Amino acid sequence: MAIVTIQRPPANALSSGLILEINSLLDEFENNEEVRLILLHGDGRFFSAGADIKEFTSISSGEEFAILAKRGQDVFERMETFPKPIIASIHGAALGGGLELAMGCHIRVVSETAKLGLPELQLGLVPGFAGTQRLPRLVGPVKAAEMLLTSDPITGQEAVQWGLASRAYPEEVVFEESLKLAHKIAKKSPVAMKAAIELLNYSKHSQFYEGVSKEAELFGTVFVSEDAKEGISAFIEKRTPNFVGK
Repeated sequence: MAIVTIQRPPANALSSGLILEINSLLDEFENNEEVRLILLHGDGRFFSAGADIKEFTSISSGEEFAILAKRGQDVFERMETFPKPIIASIHGAALGGGLELAMGCHIRVVSETAKLGLPELQLGLVPGFAGTQRLPRLVGPVKAAEMLLTSDPITGQEAVQWGLASRAYPEEVVFEESLKLAHKIAKKSPVAMKAAIELLNYSKHSQFYEGVSKEAELFGTVFVSEDAKEGISAFIEKRTPNFVGK
């Protein structure tokens, strides 16, 4: 088993560099027979409290934003179809890109008080790492619409009830319980696990991939709007944004 720890204090923000690091680790683990399972968790207070918003200020064109989104989508798709199980052990918060990262894992174990959500609309943005496509598959279209349009996070307990996570534990034992689950799964046949993961992904269909492609396109379009610029500035300046609809 490989334990991967996200260490980007203070909030383990999901940067493009971190996404590339995850992809490099997948390269390393894929053909390593000693690694039968990957357990992903965050150091400090959070699993990952979201994307690195400040990084976005260095990008100016919609095309660049769309390429950034596609890069993240490709890595998270690789995770979901990875031939070895990936478990996310979530405490504190998994928000925005952090939740999209967690949704790319095969199993999510959460602390009861963890906050999970997609708050992008609060900043005048939209999710870009396949969050708009994976969330409805996990919680259903109505719950997904509520989470996305209100920007309100749900608790770990609610995540289990809604189908977004499989198990919830008190925060002080969530990683220990995740390890127990990981050890149980890692004892299974690698050949059978690879086949099971491949079969699970047959539930996807062409509409999912069309939606992911459209998400990357609109991620770029929205990011160069006046509202997006205002939302990002307000976030950095810690004030309420004033959206004008342009």
